Amino acid sequence: MSKSSEQPEAAPAAEAAPAPQQQQRQQVHVDDSKANAAYANFCRVTGTPEELIIDFGLNPQPFGVPQEAVMVTQRIVTNYYTAKRMLHALTLTVQRHEQAFGVLETDVQKRVVPSVRAQMAAAAGQK
Repeated sequence: MSKSSEQPEAAPAAEAAPAPQQQQRQQVHVDDSKANAAYANFCRVTGTPEELIIDFGLNPQPFGVPQEAVMVTQRIVTNYYTAKRMLHALTLTVQRHEQAFGVLETDVQKRVVPSVRAQMAAAAGQK
């Protein structure tokens, strides 16, 4: 047998490309009428080998180390597969936001105006 006869024949182009209807993703319908919305400026991530635990809460003292306990108000427990999909979705969303509005600086000290930073340092020194 020659090498060319050992190779499988290529499928015709019409069969190789799926029809446009097959390429469309199914849309998931979501009922969020009973969803609770809460603001959080604190997040803690812990986990086990099987699941990821994400706690959200409100830190009443967002600068420095809080003097009082941060009250956790929401807890999400999920598996690592869902967490990875969520990470991907959040990454894309933040990238789109930064493309439209500019880079988000996560270091608070770099965002604070120098005069305000000096006032905060002076106030911390008085305590």
